Amino acid sequence: MQLTGSQILVECLKEQGVDTIFGYPGGSVLNIYDELYRHQNEIRHILTSHEQGASHAADGYARSTGKVGVCLATSGPGATNLVTGIATAYMDSVPMVAITGNVTVNLLGKDSFQEVDIAGITMPITKHNFIVKDVAKLADILRRAFLIARTGRPGPVLVDIAKDVTANKAEYEKADISVNDGSRDTISKEDIEIALKMIKKAKKPMIFIGGGAVLSDAGKEIKEFVHKVDAPVTDTLMGKGAFSGEEPYYTGMLGMHGTKTANLSVTECDLLIAVGSRFSDRVTGNTKKFAKNAKILQIDIDPAEINKNVIVNHCINGDIKEILTILNEKLDRHDNKEWVSHVMDLKKQFPLKYHNDVLTGPYILEKLYEITGGDAIITTEVGQHQMWSAQFFKYKKPRTFITSGGLGTMGYGLGACIGAKVGNPDKTVINIAGDGCFRMNMNEIATAVRYNIPIVQIVFNNHVLGMVRQWQALFYGQRYSHTTLNDSVDFVKLAEAMGAKAYRITKKEEVEPVIKEAIVLNRPVVLDCQIASDDKVWPMVAPGAAIEEVFTEEDLDLKK
Repeated sequence: MQLTGSQILVECLKEQGVDTIFGYPGGSVLNIYDELYRHQNEIRHILTSHEQGASHAADGYARSTGKVGVCLATSGPGATNLVTGIATAYMDSVPMVAITGNVTVNLLGKDSFQEVDIAGITMPITKHNFIVKDVAKLADILRRAFLIARTGRPGPVLVDIAKDVTANKAEYEKADISVNDGSRDTISKEDIEIALKMIKKAKKPMIFIGGGAVLSDAGKEIKEFVHKVDAPVTDTLMGKGAFSGEEPYYTGMLGMHGTKTANLSVTECDLLIAVGSRFSDRVTGNTKKFAKNAKILQIDIDPAEINKNVIVNHCINGDIKEILTILNEKLDRHDNKEWVSHVMDLKKQFPLKYHNDVLTGPYILEKLYEITGGDAIITTEVGQHQMWSAQFFKYKKPRTFITSGGLGTMGYGLGACIGAKVGNPDKTVINIAGDGCFRMNMNEIATAVRYNIPIVQIVFNNHVLGMVRQWQALFYGQRYSHTTLNDSVDFVKLAEAMGAKAYRITKKEEVEPVIKEAIVLNRPVVLDCQIASDDKVWPMVAPGAAIEEVFTEEDLDLKK
């Protein structure tokens, strides 16, 4: 049957099982929005306060559900406002389709009003992108976009559609789409056998879990693998929840703000099994000294990640869930009692600590974990609060910690929180922010209020850019250049002005009752938590140092 491009677009979205779009209308996408109006009972559209909020919401929706997130914006500034969100999704391998409008085909390349080469701009930060100039090709391109976004190593795909394409007509035939389609690379039997021999030979194995394990939904397989290998576990920021933080084998996060236990154990181990990790610089520290006593076995779906940052001894390329299933079938249960006991002693010797006599971020997070029983989705912005969220809340399941790891995007968390709550309406969803980050995206509180999306926004308000100030304090002679936010902004009044319920917390005794009330209110709530300006994230590894050189506040005091 003959349909307009806009009709074809909506029908293709329905084919893909899309139930929600986050976006902002404009001239080049008016035809699309007109068609969405006709299908509002089938596809929900969330109007965000800013296009960047739409891209982050689509990202949070995707990370928390495992589905492809979808955002929509008009040409020119609408499209460019998506760029940071697309880059955020690209760095963390998030399946997302960003749809943009553009000027009509005859006006392309003529510096027309609100024209921009968004495909050219986003080429380095998308898995693939398309420019649609012919309505007859639209359905095929959209289907390919979703397939590319969700298969292999996931990532964002951009589809830029000229405005006249959305009005022109073409023949459309419905296609039956399997959201699990796409072939997987064949896993080498030889690679499996070599890995099994490495595991059998190891006396001090350590399992290192990255974000790929979450994307592969390999939580069940990882748990079995850990117990068969009999090895302690550490993870990256992106890998949280793939192995439960409540498990005895868990040693905490690795890297710059990782635990002493994890950092020292990786340095001591004789086999490091990296599962879905790209060996980011924030994890490895000085790569020449990283896991210096270990052979490294890397398991990853993307061949480009093998030997990119760290040279490994062996790798298995393919889907993590599939690889671990094969390994678990062939593995005997190992016994590394002495090594595990040693690591557990380190865990007792070097627990995470914070000042317990005043209101702090870690205290709030521990209370939040206690109140929710760990059964919540936590999203974050980027900075000290993000690291505390990784350290002091125990993530029991994958897709429950949503954060910008690779790009480190301030302003990410609130949009992602809205997207995660829309995708998981029955779960408690909470965004943790610093006051610097909250300033960048607090307009999205109005979005949550408009649709009565009951999120809880917690602001750790220390009146500074906390993480940057921490670096200035430790490495820049306490020269606090432009990191003090000493103005009179009142987040409680701002939140109330946008229609949200808001509370200010100034002491520890207020934390538990206020958080409990915020959760049961079932409406958007903002908590302005006043904490000290000089609270720091501990432990820490100095830039360029080996991860074994991890230090705490107590270590600094001993040097004085």
